[in-house]
Amino acid sequence: MSVVALLALDGVPAHQLSTPALLFGAASRAYYHRPPYELRVCAAARTVRTAGPAVMTVTADHGLDGLADAATVIVTGYASCPAPPPPDVLDALRAAFARGSRLAAIGTGTFALAAAGLLDGRRATTSWSHAAELARSHPRTEVELGDWPIADGPFLTSSGVLGGKDLCVRIIEEEHGEQTAREADRHLFLMLPNPAEALRATPHPTPTPTSHPDPTPHPDPPPAPHPSLTPPPHPDFTADPTATWLEANLHRPLTLSDIAAHAGTSVRSLTRHFRAHTGLTPLQYLLRARVRRAQWLLEHTDTPVEHIPTTTGLGTPANLRHHFHRFNGTTPSVYRAAFRTLVGVFAPEDAAAGTTPDR
Repeated sequence: MSVVALLALDGVPAHQLSTPALLFGAASRAYYHRPPYELRVCAAARTVRTAGPAVMTVTADHGLDGLADAATVIVTGYASCPAPPPPDVLDALRAAFARGSRLAAIGTGTFALAAAGLLDGRRATTSWSHAAELARSHPRTEVELGDWPIADGPFLTSSGVLGGKDLCVRIIEEEHGEQTAREADRHLFLMLPNPAEALRATPHPTPTPTSHPDPTPHPDPPPAPHPSLTPPPHPDFTADPTATWLEANLHRPLTLSDIAAHAGTSVRSLTRHFRAHTGLTPLQYLLRARVRRAQWLLEHTDTPVEHIPTTTGLGTPANLRHHFHRFNGTTPSVYRAAFRTLVGVFAPEDAAAGTTPDR
């Protein structure tokens, strides 16, 4: 499990706390029973006040000691910028760098990294309204303006638009791939339901392994067991080759016997070990992969909705609508329209206005 420490400084915009929580939480749900992130909110005084106009007092679960074993430390914006944060915060950032942690900053959080002397000779960015001040007060930092986060070695800085959304998405993509990052991004803005909960929502009995048909034209797959009941994976079995093969054969009417034959094991062993590695049965994974493929087609192509069931193996338009609604809480047509509207709204040029309070 990767530990991300969100270092909240006094005067942090509230959305810089909530946005990382939503994105890293969505990325964790994409991994079902094996969440890849532990997100910690840390603060030097344990209590910070958010920026106005609606000021809140937030109590962090961790002090600066929460940074000690974090793979990534994200520094929020703060109210006293361009003045440096307290010395103990700067010392903690230097110690995190010395331990090999990745250091990221949202908006004016970049000033904290610069004040710690960590951005000397490095490229960095900050919120548009503070870029000139960053260049003036830290002349050894190469300040750039842009729409996307800037990476230089172990440092990643962002302009702060939407609470560093792009920064968090980039971290997720680098660690877990484009698909997981894209799904987390969709969950943030489209407020999609938890796919793991959707898989467990319908309590159908477990089918007999010798005669189970393709799941899409028939009742939904059985719910996954509680993680504590899942047996440990067999040391000689990995789900990766089987999962890759399933992704390449979504259009075929696959049965459990077909999948077991490809994996070179029995149906019983396949189901047990696949579930131990992924938290899902093979048929549950297959169904989720088909819905993901449908999402990709809706997002990136003009394929008519009525043609997508054949391409994805979902069988009929009725099956597509049923399963798509289970996982995404909406219909394929509405999803396509919402996604394309979202892409238009958050086009890069919209960030250039610099009018958002994005410290």
